[in-house]
Amino acid sequence: MNIAILALEGCFDTGLTSVLDALATANELAQLMGIQTTGYQVSVVGMRSEVHTAQGLHIPATPYRQSTEPDWVIVPALGYKMPDTLVPALDRPDVCDAMVALRDWARGGASIAAACIGTFVLAESGLLDGGEATTTWWLTPLFRQRYPRVRLDAHRMIIPSGKMLTAGAGFSHVDLALWLIRQNNPELASLVARYLVVDSRPSQGAYMISEHLARADPLIERFDHWVRDRLDQPLTLDAAATALAISKRTLTRRMRDTIGKTPISYIQDLRIERAVHLLRTSDHSVERIAGMVGYADGTTLRTLLRRRLGRGVRELRR
Repeated sequence: MNIAILALEGCFDTGLTSVLDALATANELAQLMGIQTTGYQVSVVGMRSEVHTAQGLHIPATPYRQSTEPDWVIVPALGYKMPDTLVPALDRPDVCDAMVALRDWARGGASIAAACIGTFVLAESGLLDGGEATTTWWLTPLFRQRYPRVRLDAHRMIIPSGKMLTAGAGFSHVDLALWLIRQNNPELASLVARYLVVDSRPSQGAYMISEHLARADPLIERFDHWVRDRLDQPLTLDAAATALAISKRTLTRRMRDTIGKTPISYIQDLRIERAVHLLRTSDHSVERIAGMVGYADGTTLRTLLRRRLGRGVRELRR
């Protein structure tokens, strides 16, 4: 499989190198273990003759116009983690050129993958329009605002959609690489994961900080504080709207437009977040924690943890 990794100026060092290391490990282990696979021919492609990472490392890159036609293109994250630095970076000449290159590669039949903030570059190209995608969890409000034609599900770690593939936050670059390896050979992907000590992480839900997302809108931040103060109580949309002196429709619309959730779903997220914290930091029983976060019994909490996070109580308490 011919894979081009698109390294843009200021790319996230770990994102770029973790993909390179995972694919190189797959090649080495396949040869060592006699596993039949086509292997991965990987090249680092740049829009300029010189590329420097966010930490200042110099990366030799094949100029885009001199690269061969790839089967897959991978876009690692840019090293700009917050909106005030990311948004200007998306208007840089080399990033705009990269969007043209991505569209050219797609027209040529290549599949395209992006992880973390690299998903913004892919979304800017328009290639995600009409499809599903995930992105780095703390930038979901910005992603929804800029790309309303993309069906965003930031809880999922990996989302394949047509010939596009997106992955969540920073270290999901490894999940992306393992997904690619798994499509060719599940045995090899499992072996690489064991050598690199990578656990299965189907969801970003366990890592999200709801309070951070709420800061994107003053109304949602007020709602967030109101809910946190009452997590052990029965909560309704009517009560929240009355407390905030707004209509239920306004609260629901602002939640949907900013973070893509209903108020009731957000309340459940906060309850799960608090429960996970208590499971990790206290000796309380599951039944007691369930009551502390507003659930009738431990069975309900166990079911929600498994459904939302892909993990049960035992795994969280390790």
